[in-house]
Amino acid sequence: MKLEKVNYDDLNAKAKEMYNFQKVSAKLADYGFTCMWLHNDWQGADFIAVHLDGVTDIKVQLKARLSFARKYIGKEIYICFIYKGEIYLFPHDEVLEIVEHRISDRTWIEKGTWSTSKLSKENQQLLEQFKL
Repeated sequence: MKLEKVNYDDLNAKAKEMYNFQKVSAKLADYGFTCMWLHNDWQGADFIAVHLDGVTDIKVQLKARLSFARKYIGKEIYICFIYKGEIYLFPHDEVLEIVEHRISDRTWIEKGTWSTSKLSKENQQLLEQFKL
């Protein structure tokens, strides 16, 4: 059997989500985590990453971009996304507290969500510590 790499841009939305999950899961394995996909969001999480220490686990919401949502506040959710081949994993509430004054646009105010497909220099510097 000859395997051929897929073109990410040719994948549908669900296939892209699973592709990203597999990439993130492989990276988290380097840090001692095993990832379990949840077929129904549980407490806001798409998947749970459990550390080999048997104590640490994190609830992760997988996104296509830098994103925040009021519905995640207080749920101890981590947001994970891939940007230019780099994987970022950050605690939603902690980072939101730092950037909320900058994202107070109409969408955030009216819908309680905010996202951007491009990272500003300021956001790149902030998120550098959360790059895997």
